[in-house]
Amino acid sequence: MKTNSALLIIDVQNDFCPGGGLPVPEGDAVVPLLNRYIEFFRSQALPIFASRDWHPATTTHFRDYGGIWPAHCVRETEGARFHPELGLPYDAIIISKGKDPSRDDYSAFQGVTENGVPLSVALKEIGIRRIYVGGLATDYCVKESVLDALRHGLSVTLLEDAVRGVDLNPGDSERAINAMTAAGAACMTVDQVEAELAR
Repeated sequence: MKTNSALLIIDVQNDFCPGGGLPVPEGDAVVPLLNRYIEFFRSQALPIFASRDWHPATTTHFRDYGGIWPAHCVRETEGARFHPELGLPYDAIIISKGKDPSRDDYSAFQGVTENGVPLSVALKEIGIRRIYVGGLATDYCVKESVLDALRHGLSVTLLEDAVRGVDLNPGDSERAINAMTAAGAACMTVDQVEAELAR
């Protein structure tokens, strides 16, 4: 078991799932797999982090104020809540990003804990050197989080069975995965991760 590892779940929120304000195609399909990852990481006593978009109602991130996206994940709204079937444990560390109305903040590493601690610092404080990343969306927040993690010197495994992309342009998700692996990320599925971390 690798005690310096953690699970990082990116933005599995209602607005990014079918019926939400900015739905990722099949975004909710990641939930059952992420729950399996959550159960496994809990069984190994490994920490779980979960990021969320936590936007103000008025932000340059939104189309109405100069951005490219429809309004989504406005803080304290139903759309900003985690998917109701996502089994986050009570002690999951929540990372909120997109709070600054003048920034996009795609990466979880631009977010902070509920105590205002940046994600990179929170990971370092508990000795995490490798993260396993899944969630939404492959071609935006997942990609930017993975690339930032690598820049911070972390080892990163992309949970390729537990991500889905927006694909504004056809092939965006595939290109994003290629960019992540070219930068040094590994790709694994749940069976591979369980086998690796149980050793």
